[in-house]
Amino acid sequence: MALAAMAETVVTESVGSDVNTAVNSTTTAMAYLQDEIKHDSEQVPALKLGDLDITTDEFILDEVDIHIQANLEDDLVKEALKTGVDLRQYSKQVETELQRIEQASIKDYIKESQNIASLHNQITACDSILERMEGMLSGFQSDLSSISSEIHTLQQQSVSMNVRLKNRQAVRSHLSQLVDELVVPGAMISVILESPVTEQEFLEQLHELNNKINFAKELSFRETLACSDIQDTVDRLKIKAVTKIREFILQKIYSFRKPMTNYQIPQNTLLKYRFFYQFLLANERQVAKEVRDEYVDTMSKIYYSYFKSYSGRLLKVQYEEVADKDDLMGVEDTAKKGFFSKPSLKSRNTIFTVGQRGAVLSPAELEGPILIPHTAQRGDCRYPYETLFRSQHYALLDNGCREYLFLCDFFMVAGNSALDLFNCIMGKTLSMFLKSMSTYVSDCYDSIAVFLCIHIILRFRAITAKRNIPALDKYWEAVLELLWPRFELILEMNIQSIRNTDPQKLGLLDTRPHYITRRYAEFSSAIVSINQTFPNQRTNTLLGQLQVEVENFVLKMAAEFPSRKDQLIFLINNYDMMLSVLMERAADDSKEVEGFQQLLLARTQEFIEEILSSPFGGMIAFVKESEALMEKGQLDRLKNDEARITQLVRGFSSSWKQSVEALSQDVMRSFTNFKNGTGIIQGALTQLIQYYHGFHKVLSQPAFRSLAVRSELINLHHLMVEVKKHKPNF
Repeated sequence: MALAAMAETVVTESVGSDVNTAVNSTTTAMAYLQDEIKHDSEQVPALKLGDLDITTDEFILDEVDIHIQANLEDDLVKEALKTGVDLRQYSKQVETELQRIEQASIKDYIKESQNIASLHNQITACDSILERMEGMLSGFQSDLSSISSEIHTLQQQSVSMNVRLKNRQAVRSHLSQLVDELVVPGAMISVILESPVTEQEFLEQLHELNNKINFAKELSFRETLACSDIQDTVDRLKIKAVTKIREFILQKIYSFRKPMTNYQIPQNTLLKYRFFYQFLLANERQVAKEVRDEYVDTMSKIYYSYFKSYSGRLLKVQYEEVADKDDLMGVEDTAKKGFFSKPSLKSRNTIFTVGQRGAVLSPAELEGPILIPHTAQRGDCRYPYETLFRSQHYALLDNGCREYLFLCDFFMVAGNSALDLFNCIMGKTLSMFLKSMSTYVSDCYDSIAVFLCIHIILRFRAITAKRNIPALDKYWEAVLELLWPRFELILEMNIQSIRNTDPQKLGLLDTRPHYITRRYAEFSSAIVSINQTFPNQRTNTLLGQLQVEVENFVLKMAAEFPSRKDQLIFLINNYDMMLSVLMERAADDSKEVEGFQQLLLARTQEFIEEILSSPFGGMIAFVKESEALMEKGQLDRLKNDEARITQLVRGFSSSWKQSVEALSQDVMRSFTNFKNGTGIIQGALTQLIQYYHGFHKVLSQPAFRSLAVRSELINLHHLMVEVKKHKPNF
């Protein structure tokens, strides 16, 4: 009904819109004209002020003004005012026009009444149709509400069914796993009972059996009734598997005992079946302990027997001549021995010379193949002790590392447990090594051999640390505790022997390098070169003490020579020899090299002054005296020495060539090192030129410029050219 009313209103408004517009405009104009007429008419009675109530809202002047102003803006009012039309007449005309329009509008309504009625009927029909549609839609809405509730119910049922399905699947998974673990397949029984332990199938079934045993133990803790159904079968299979594994491992261990057996092969076989021991350890600890004890006992005896035999055979290829307590650095080569004493070494110098012995520390030889004693005996080969020591301990290192890794892998031990098990196997062998070492060291006087053994151990210790094998660390420390004190004792004995040396008992004096200093040079260079890789402060301290004693010995020996010149020749020859030997092996910046360089330089300068003093002593003394007076400004004191100066100038000019020649020959005869002799000659000639240059400088002073003998001075440049001719070349 509301929709029909709205449609009727719309039609009515659309038909009469034009008429209403015209009527509204006309009505507005007429109202304005009437107001004007009333305002202007003389018939309007005059208003009295007493009749106005200006306190009320009915008469508000401001609003009247606004209303008048708005009407004046109307187009019709403007047109009427402009044309000067009579407002009364115009008002009647407007009323007439309004009546005419009203009549026309009524006629239009009457004319369109049929259409309006038809439209009303259509609207009524539409309204009934829409009402029926509204009923249908309400029914649809009710049906949809019921469907939604049904869908929600189905969704809840689906969620519930899904939860039940998941629970059943979880239960099924656990039950199937439980059943699988509880069931003992026939294939497992037949393989465990009949197949050899070396078969891959046996190993696989053993893993399965171990899982079932562990699962049965877990179920027994939970008091699961199903566990009792399989317990008897599993126990029987376990006993059978343990028996077969025990026999197999013990058989492999017993095979180690066969002569000439390479025990590494059965060890590698055991590593392939390391799970066997794990199975024993998890299920039969008593049998696992029996197997481990049998292995420890067997391998302990094998290693002890092998290394005892090998060490004994190595000693048979050692050099027969070894150093004794009399083979010290300060002992005279010609020292006599008693009737019952053993013959001395053919050359004591070999005790203090490293030679090729240091090659034992090279990486190629340090980790090279071990010596084969019977092969060396057939070839009549002999070796120094450090070579045998290296071979013996490299065999120990190689076997020890391999054994430690095998124990950790097969017996599943680590840390202190692994070290304890290793010591149970190798302890007897290591004790035998230490005892043998102690016996050798107590009677050893070969300091280089002992020092090389120390550095062999230091390098082997670094190798085991790099391999992360701590098993031999305590043994290395024990060996070093034996070797270091002995090395220090031998070194102190050598120091004491040099300190106690009596120069008068060492035979004829000779300016050539002494054999004791040569021994020291060879020995010191050997120790310094070896010590560079693993520096040791105790060694450096003892070498410093030895150097001090050798320097004192050289000074004592030099004091035995009657002339200072011979003393200096002896000192220079010995310092030069020691420096040359040291520089072959030691670093140029080592303390020993720097010390002897300073000593050699000081004695060389002194020797140059000594050999120049004989032929040119007068001139040298005059130059030094004059330079001293020149510094004090007292050179005039030598004005009366004209005869002395004349003699010096003429004597030098006449004999300098012969003197230089004799000086060169004397120097070359005095020094065994031609290179050193050449350097001394060059230094002497250079010093001579400097003195002669000073002589020129003194005579050029005002006090001597008037001397006639100045013209006989040799030109300095000419002297330098002539001196170069006497420079020896080698």
